[in-house]
Amino acid sequence: MTARRRRTVAVIFGGRSVEHDVSIVTASQVMRALDQDRFEVVPVYINREGSWYGGEPLLELASFDGDVTAREGVYPLLLSPDRRHHGLLLQPLAGRFRRSRLQRIDVVFPAIHGTHGEDGTLQGLLELADVPYVGCLTLGSALANDKISARAVLQQQGIPLVPALHFHRQQWRDDPDSILARIREQLQWPVFVKPATAGSSIGIGRADDEPLLRASIDVATHFDRRVLVEQGISGHVEINCSVLGNSPDLRASALEQPLSWDDFLTYEEKYLHGPEGMKGAGRIIPAPLNEGLTRRIQEMAIRAFRAIDGHGIARIDFFVKPETNEIWLGEINTMPGSLAAWLWQESGLSFPELLEELIDLARAAGVEKRRNSYDYRSDLIGQTRQRGQKGSKGGKASTGV
Repeated sequence: MTARRRRTVAVIFGGRSVEHDVSIVTASQVMRALDQDRFEVVPVYINREGSWYGGEPLLELASFDGDVTAREGVYPLLLSPDRRHHGLLLQPLAGRFRRSRLQRIDVVFPAIHGTHGEDGTLQGLLELADVPYVGCLTLGSALANDKISARAVLQQQGIPLVPALHFHRQQWRDDPDSILARIREQLQWPVFVKPATAGSSIGIGRADDEPLLRASIDVATHFDRRVLVEQGISGHVEINCSVLGNSPDLRASALEQPLSWDDFLTYEEKYLHGPEGMKGAGRIIPAPLNEGLTRRIQEMAIRAFRAIDGHGIARIDFFVKPETNEIWLGEINTMPGSLAAWLWQESGLSFPELLEELIDLARAAGVEKRRNSYDYRSDLIGQTRQRGQKGSKGGKASTGV
């Protein structure tokens, strides 16, 4: 019997993002867990300046001590947007005596968090290349990554959100006093200040008074041109839920309650206090909530993911008051740290099984895309040319269509 061909999976990570290091950890976890008998893993690293590299040393986390791109066996590459290539161009700028090589890819596994990877930009390139990829499509990725735009969509669906307001960096520079006045009038202390598109708690600050608020806004404006200020919810607990599937066929995981000794879960608590990134952070699974409240949160998570036309996986964060059964949705993370694997392990799905399902979902989304028609032939160009030629012989030439 002929052995089944291994699928080639390119894991793309790093990137021009403040979550660069988190992405390296996630990619390392993914590459270690993929079944080597079923998948050929191709690491693709994007450095902090945006240059792309391949090579076996990128498979090892230890290689990232120092400049990994200077290691022997690491070479430049590019993902071709030409669908005929369907993959990577190795040594794309090869000199006279060297030739570029092509490596075809079956599936791309984007493991970049935040800007230039989780925000729809990389997904757009993959759409042009016509390569199936894990996770949300271009629209869902862009929506979820932008906290302000996501709020508009979720509010339209009737999903409860904490009170908030937003403004532009230039508005803050031009007239900070009016921004502060709006916050005092519309929100109550404490408030949380967030860059519109940053993740992993980077750039987020809690403010209990105006001096702290000014400082937090100054920090946030370094990470994004728009800033969101959210009302703090007194007496709440944070509850997280993951959603898996391709919209509209979705299912929710078990719930978790992250544990924090600060006022919110910081970057350090998420990634630096445990041995394996987010997998090592403190949490209670399943979250200590009654059955009815658990079910409502899971249903709301599915509604939110469906609202952004979600595909693949997401972790959705909520604020909950168990004593009153009140729920507010915080944010949607379409490429969560460590892929929220611990939530699916509690639901009976191991990490390797989760990865295989995500790859199957990516391939299914690719098949669905190919059902669309992208070729429509007409005589528009010929008719436009004839109208233009007639116009040039006498009278006005037609320039409109």
